[in-house]
Amino acid sequence: MEILNQFIWAFVFGGVLCVIAQILIDRTKLTPARILVLYVVAGVVLGAVGLYKPFAEFAGAGATVPLTGFGYLISNGIKEAVDEKGLIGALTGGLTAAAGGTAAALVFGYLAAVIFRGSRRE
Repeated sequence: MEILNQFIWAFVFGGVLCVIAQILIDRTKLTPARILVLYVVAGVVLGAVGLYKPFAEFAGAGATVPLTGFGYLISNGIKEAVDEKGLIGALTGGLTAAAGGTAAALVFGYLAAVIFRGSRRE
């Protein structure tokens, strides 16, 4: 039953983020690209002030997989790097924290492009 609750809360929290984005698209003149940037920045800010961690622990993948989770990951990486390396950590921490996920996305995206060729119109 515990795992079912985790799935439900991940779905609910991720869905709420999607609903907010859709409302912003429908009701404002913000472009989807600006909304994506807004989500990353919101994740960084909420992570930096310590408000995103309880959401991430409670909602699991519903909070860590969306772009707000990427921002949260960057803020955590910067915090840890600054504690270890000082001011230079502010420049390197975010890149180091997100390197594994970014590399995986690039490699798997490339493999998918090689294996599954899209249809070509000539």
